[in-house]
Amino acid sequence: MRAETGFCRGVASLRACEVLTAWADSASITRYSSAMRIIIRWLLLAAALLLVAHLYPGVVVTTFGSAMIAAFVIGLFNALLRPVLVLLTLPVTLITLGLFLFVINALMFYFAASMLDGFSVTSFTAALIGSVIYSLCSMVIDVAMERVFHR
Repeated sequence: MRAETGFCRGVASLRACEVLTAWADSASITRYSSAMRIIIRWLLLAAALLLVAHLYPGVVVTTFGSAMIAAFVIGLFNALLRPVLVLLTLPVTLITLGLFLFVINALMFYFAASMLDGFSVTSFTAALIGSVIYSLCSMVIDVAMERVFHR
């Protein structure tokens, strides 16, 4: 209980401490807002895109602003187009034991690069390798954010 750990230091009664603890743990009070989490994740994914461009020469990102726009567009494509493509290609995905999902990720990466000026990919192979590196960075970012912004 938090009374022993010093959370309720200075509170006269144990009941008041329990009320304060319940109030602090309620959903109405969060340590960080969701908007802040989304903005920080967006900035980190833009930095990850710059890292992909640094690690693999087939992916080119000119500025951090371009990386921010590209991260937004990739996220938009992954939220809107990817579920439809996964559903349409389900038989192929099952036959390849899920490996076709790498191709779908590469397509999202390639489509985003073809639409934007400051973000380019030299070939589909570059999009495949870049999307794998970007996905790994995204997983690391998600784990780190979960640890930092835990409730």
